[in-house]
Amino acid sequence: MILLEVFSHILLYGMNYAQILGRLLCWSRWEINRMEGIVVRRVIPSDNSCLFNAVGYVMDHDKHKAPELRQVIAGTVASDPKKYNQAFLGKSNEEYCAWILNPERWGGAIELAILSEYYGREIAAYDIQTSRCDLYGQDRNYQERVMLIYDGLHYDALAMSPFEGAPEEFDQTIFTVDNDHSIGPVEDLALNLVRDAQRMRNYTDTANFTLRCGVCQIGVVGQQEAVEHAQATGHFNFQEYQ
Repeated sequence: MILLEVFSHILLYGMNYAQILGRLLCWSRWEINRMEGIVVRRVIPSDNSCLFNAVGYVMDHDKHKAPELRQVIAGTVASDPKKYNQAFLGKSNEEYCAWILNPERWGGAIELAILSEYYGREIAAYDIQTSRCDLYGQDRNYQERVMLIYDGLHYDALAMSPFEGAPEEFDQTIFTVDNDHSIGPVEDLALNLVRDAQRMRNYTDTANFTLRCGVCQIGVVGQQEAVEHAQATGHFNFQEYQ
């Protein structure tokens, strides 16, 4: 079945016999040993829900999970107001639940921690600017891990692909956590991809970037000024400009 699927895609992309043979051999090795292949960045639309849709892709191969996952988070928070209090959330429990259901609101560490627990898997979020990996759920002894990449403003998904240009249907996004708490060679490949993006400066310096409010057109510098402006005005729609 797998070989038939590969053949159909190869014929669709018009590869010659030598390319077909090479791709099939590559796929066969990768299917036997999941450490073969390359780590690729799967782009998620920039629609203020990139975190949720990136998680949806690595967990369920679905880039349209944001509404469902926002409901999951709101339900989790509402069910435990003692844990998710104002000190933890930065706003009241009820206010947060309404806030996170708004499709224009971004997600971050709180939401990743909740989604890690919801799926029962670790979520590794790689920050391009620092090449740091924030690992959610690492204290839960989960047996599997997924990976995201973050450029300061936007989340994309990371996946293992059998070869460059392979269709997303062949992506592997869930990896077994070994006894040493790593996911083996895939972890090194992911970090190399992050460092390559860092060298190319494919990130936004959120401490010094310039934003313009999409409502009142006022310019602000850095994330802190943007937060202060949002809190003072209720305006949350910003666009970066040079």
